[in-house]
Amino acid sequence: MKVLLLKDVYKLGRAGDVKRVADGYGRNYLIPHGLAVLATPGALKQAEHIRAKASEQRALLNKEMDVVARKLEGIVLTFAAKASETGKLYGSITSQMVVEAIQKRTGVEIARRQVDMQPLRSLGTYKIGVRLTVDLIPTISVIVHREGEAPPVIEEPAQAAETEAEA
Repeated sequence: MKVLLLKDVYKLGRAGDVKRVADGYGRNYLIPHGLAVLATPGALKQAEHIRAKASEQRALLNKEMDVVARKLEGIVLTFAAKASETGKLYGSITSQMVVEAIQKRTGVEIARRQVDMQPLRSLGTYKIGVRLTVDLIPTISVIVHREGEAPPVIEEPAQAAETEAEA
């Protein structure tokens, strides 16, 4: 089935795009949630108008979220977890845990679905994207270290700039 997207849909397309989707996905999710309409000749005439309107909204949203992106860009979160000798965690670090740490650290509220990650199941340093808008995805670092050990020291960009300025 062909649909005309009314809103940006993650991993599918932007508003105004005509996409071929599975019948069930279109009928049971996209159309009832107001994300798309059937790609009829009448709807296709409105595609350019929808695309222009969505572009304006996207630009406005990106401008608002740019402040949030600057707060999030480059922050380093550390998690202590119990782990085996091989570095495999007993449990995992989930996106919800990352969201709570971000909120505690910066005061920025985001949904767990905006954090692009699978549960972390081993020790190490990970780069994770936080999807604020379709175009704006700041990157944060997550360090998972063994409980009872000191975490590796990694300077955040703001701290590194201050250190260089002092020298």
